[in-house]
Amino acid sequence: MAGFSYENRYGIKELGTRTAGFIVPSGSASFSAAWSSFGYPDFRRDIAGAGCGLKLSEKLAAGIQVDYCSEKTPGEYSNEQCITFEAGLAVFPTRDITAGIHIFNPLPDKFRKRSQPVILRAGAGINLSSILFAGLETEMSTDKNLMLKTGFEYEAVKNLWLRAGYSTYYNSFSFGSGYMYGIIKLDIGFSTHEILGITCTASVIFKIR
Repeated sequence: MAGFSYENRYGIKELGTRTAGFIVPSGSASFSAAWSSFGYPDFRRDIAGAGCGLKLSEKLAAGIQVDYCSEKTPGEYSNEQCITFEAGLAVFPTRDITAGIHIFNPLPDKFRKRSQPVILRAGAGINLSSILFAGLETEMSTDKNLMLKTGFEYEAVKNLWLRAGYSTYYNSFSFGSGYMYGIIKLDIGFSTHEILGITCTASVIFKIR
């Protein structure tokens, strides 16, 4: 699989995020690479990562990714780079239930010049029926308050999904849709901010195999 996405925050092009990545399966393992870039030429953050996921059993899978982070700022400040990693664990207790945990940057700040947040996420999802999925996630970060996120996905007709969700972070509501055409999946989503407005995200995924 390979995919591309673009996020436009609040209609400001300088706050755009561009992302690309791919996944290649190999037996019980999968290998991946991803790149993400936020900002504009005078202020830019880039993250490049390479990862591996492994199916440990019928009910358990795990993955890890090494990330290279780069930040460019204007004026007297120099460019900064650091290396970190992230890891996750997925559990499949039944055919219709999935649970998981993910941690980003579990490293002390003494290994780099500038502080980076540690982010921990845990969540679960359930197929309520063949056409309805619901999910719940909590997120803890060293630079933000605890967040709760929830949402659902409904297959309105074959290969067309409608989605809606809510996050306690700035009381944000989200909605969107996805459509599968052959090997191509198109997704578009919108989320609200009670002060700044709407963020729009669009993505294209190619499911080659």
